[in-house]
Amino acid sequence: MADISRYPGLRHLRGAPTVHIRHIRKGKLIHEGTGLSFWFRPRTAVLSEVPVDDRELPTLFHARTKDYQQVTVQLTVTYRCTDPETTTARIDFSIDPDTGTWRQDPLSQVSSMLTERAQQLALKVLSTLDLETALRAGVERVKESVSANLTAEHIGLDIIDVRVVAIRPDSDMEKALQTTIREKVQQEADKATYERRALAVERERAISENELQNQIELAKREELLVVQKGANALKKAEDHARSSRIYDDTKAEGIRKLAEAEAAGEKARLEAYKEIPQGTLLAMAAKELAGHLPEIGSITITPDMLAPVLRKLAE
Repeated sequence: MADISRYPGLRHLRGAPTVHIRHIRKGKLIHEGTGLSFWFRPRTAVLSEVPVDDRELPTLFHARTKDYQQVTVQLTVTYRCTDPETTTARIDFSIDPDTGTWRQDPLSQVSSMLTERAQQLALKVLSTLDLETALRAGVERVKESVSANLTAEHIGLDIIDVRVVAIRPDSDMEKALQTTIREKVQQEADKATYERRALAVERERAISENELQNQIELAKREELLVVQKGANALKKAEDHARSSRIYDDTKAEGIRKLAEAEAAGEKARLEAYKEIPQGTLLAMAAKELAGHLPEIGSITITPDMLAPVLRKLAE
């Protein structure tokens, strides 16, 4: 709102950097621009004040989807006046020269025009979407449609931005969808739990199989160890038996050779005895016999015992 000071027969207006002022007197433009400050006569001046800063227009409305479900759309339109001359020509932005207030409510007119146009564009998009698609992708589609088609150049305004805040179903449908989603999430959680348990069982089975395989491998190695020990014991016994047999054979061979040597010596001695006279042999035999007889203290020789011996010696 412009700051107007009152003086007798005169008024002084002081504007703001974000307000465009138009001063017309007798149909002629006297002052126009932002941040103006000037004197004027209230009885001949026609003043207009148009805000040229960015304005946000939040709006909330209901729409119906393709499957006849009610949804609530919340969006915000940001606009700015870029042609104040056109704006003041289409909408009444005139102010009272005494108070500086608008004679009408121009911003409400602008809001109504923009809101209705944005609603039409949003309803057109949502009427082609079912509820699930509208809730999932409706925000982006409504934003694209409103941003591309919402214009206000005919009233000197420029659309700066369009933001679709949310698209929500009615309370009953929202509860039903939340229940469905909760059940789906619970099912996914249960599925994840079952898969985790199945994975744990599978891992336990793999561990058991691995342990069993290790036990089988250990049993095979123990069997090989037993077989190897048996083979080693058998080989040791065979080697011992072979050594004993060789020892016995060697000993028997030595005994045999010793016996042969003794026999050969006895034979050679007997051969030597063949050349010795019989009497000498008898004498030698007697000597040998005397060496093996027990000790004799006294001996009595009669003529009957001595006669045959002497006779033999004489012969």
